[in-house]
Amino acid sequence: MITVAVACEKDPDKELFADLTRVNYQVSDEIIPNPERGFYSPTEVYHASNRTLSQAALESARRLGNTLFLLEYHLMDYVNSDIADEYLDMIRRDFGALRQFGGKCVLRFAYSNGNSEDDKPWDATEEQVLRHIAQLKPLLQENYDVILVVQAGFIGSWGEWYYTDNFNSVLKTDEDYLPRKHVVDALLDAVPDCRQVALRTPSFKMKMYGYALADTITRATAHQPTTKARLAAHNDCYLASSNDTGTYNGTADRSYWQAESPYIIMGGETCGKSIYCHCGPQEGDEKAHGVLVDMALYHFTYLNISFHQGVISRWKTEGCFEEIQKRLGYRYSLTAAGFTSKPAAGNPFRAVLKIQNSGFASAQNPRDAELILTDNSGSVLATWPIESDPRYWMPGTTVVDQTVNLPSGISGDVTLWLNLPDPCTTLRDNPRFSIRLANNGTWDENTGYNKLHTFSL
Repeated sequence: MITVAVACEKDPDKELFADLTRVNYQVSDEIIPNPERGFYSPTEVYHASNRTLSQAALESARRLGNTLFLLEYHLMDYVNSDIADEYLDMIRRDFGALRQFGGKCVLRFAYSNGNSEDDKPWDATEEQVLRHIAQLKPLLQENYDVILVVQAGFIGSWGEWYYTDNFNSVLKTDEDYLPRKHVVDALLDAVPDCRQVALRTPSFKMKMYGYALADTITRATAHQPTTKARLAAHNDCYLASSNDTGTYNGTADRSYWQAESPYIIMGGETCGKSIYCHCGPQEGDEKAHGVLVDMALYHFTYLNISFHQGVISRWKTEGCFEEIQKRLGYRYSLTAAGFTSKPAAGNPFRAVLKIQNSGFASAQNPRDAELILTDNSGSVLATWPIESDPRYWMPGTTVVDQTVNLPSGISGDVTLWLNLPDPCTTLRDNPRFSIRLANNGTWDENTGYNKLHTFSL
């Protein structure tokens, strides 16, 4: 719903919208299946003959408000050999299904699905892992458009970097970390610069690359094609204990991830119930501040919907599950906007947008932002890139203030839209990959545009 309002004397935004026609927007409480955020559905694939992603699975997830899948490919058949072409073709088909039906993935490769002696080998040699990454590089380069993030994987059972046959288990010196660093370097090379590679703990990033708390990413160094900016995080035992079952070695590790998380993709899964995974704070432990506070501290973008079910059930029982579902990642909405009061064709036109992000994080991958002007028939009259990056629309309020020149020689009723499409050419014109604002009455599902204002020229 959009309403035009006259600001009153006590209006805190009176100065912001001075001399402009103010428009107010109604914020939606709906669960929105926006791209690159939210709960994910896990899909584990063991052999080339396995049935993987289907239209039914993708559409079912979307109806629940989810667009993400964990694609975890187990390479157990190729521990001592190249990956077979039929297995690579299967991965390619999964990427195609995501693209066709409006999904993206968290991507991981592993060799073992267990940590018992019967599950060995838990991983491949460093040489074989690097060979597999080289094989996968063309696939990752061709299909990065449907990849949210690549988890480092490959090493240890489940690709979680712990139980390992071929990589050092005792990590004390720089040399001990080198085999793991070689794998990460290869992945950073295999994945396009605009995508991040996630590590299992903060200490891996700090130890492998020599970073300290003083070296964390800042706004000035974020979202660059650098190793530091591209190394993300995933916590696969979230809120299971005081240190998330070994995820953190101390307060410095926590401080590191908290400082970096506004600028990197943070996600993972829960692995067991504890005092720490209640919705709200618990007496007796100051660290047990509850999942809503914790997800805001660590700027969570995604989480496993299937594991741990005891934790998911607790959130539903205690009443915070839907809030988590809405707030994972970004949740952009318009609260108000101001526009030139007497617009005229060929003249400057000012738009001031007050954007609220009630999510835990901002959008993390590149995202276009533009103003679009259409006529009564829906034909596009003009498009203007917005000089503001949605990756910096942090939790809280962002004001976008932009002046454009209206086209000459046009008249009649026109509509101004905000468009937040995926920048990849393969997805840009697909509304399922565009960001829908959390407002009532603004979304056009056919174009993926968000309506801002209708006026006459």
